[in-house]
Amino acid sequence: MNYTFDFGPVLAAWPTLAAGAGQTLKLSAIAMILGMALGIVFMLMRLSRSRALSAVALGYIELIRNTPFLVQIFFIYFGLPAIGLRIGPESAAIVAMTLNCAAYAAEIIRGGVQSIRPGQIEAGKALGLSPLSIYRFVVFRPAIRAVYPALCSQFILLTLNSSLVASISAMDLTYAGQMIDNQTFRSFEVYCVLGALYLAISQIFSLALQGVGKLYFSYPVK
Repeated sequence: MNYTFDFGPVLAAWPTLAAGAGQTLKLSAIAMILGMALGIVFMLMRLSRSRALSAVALGYIELIRNTPFLVQIFFIYFGLPAIGLRIGPESAAIVAMTLNCAAYAAEIIRGGVQSIRPGQIEAGKALGLSPLSIYRFVVFRPAIRAVYPALCSQFILLTLNSSLVASISAMDLTYAGQMIDNQTFRSFEVYCVLGALYLAISQIFSLALQGVGKLYFSYPVK
């Protein structure tokens, strides 16, 4: 093997890598927040006594969970313009990531809510808590605590899957790496650096999510 390893040209393009990493952090954070909020909505619909609402939520969740994320991105970016809905690469990336995250979050949270025993709700009523307080403190908070590790894992997976948005030319870390690769032809070095940066980003989000867990639950979530 006569290949000479040279990380110099790749490291020299650190401003491009930094911009891409920042964009990945931005896209992932926005999608996590919006996906969590939308996931709660679909979870409530899924558990609704209304068969129509429950059916709509179930159909959406099954559609998203049983189709490739790349196909979802392509549908939003390339498919929607056929019916007059044109979305820029960054907006399409956020929409696709949010919709994908919401479907998984809805099912994870639903599992947590359904794990709450009816006796706990009855105890809340016996204490004179309002329905909103019962749902917030007796149902929702313990449910989120129970499934928080699963939610964190899903958020990290979302961050890693964000690399697929480069396929629609949305600026992110992978797209930045592809540009550097095209300029330097140092594919091995480029993707080694990208792998290290994605690992670092995953660790950053992991620490941030642990911090959120400590703040929300007032004690560490293992």
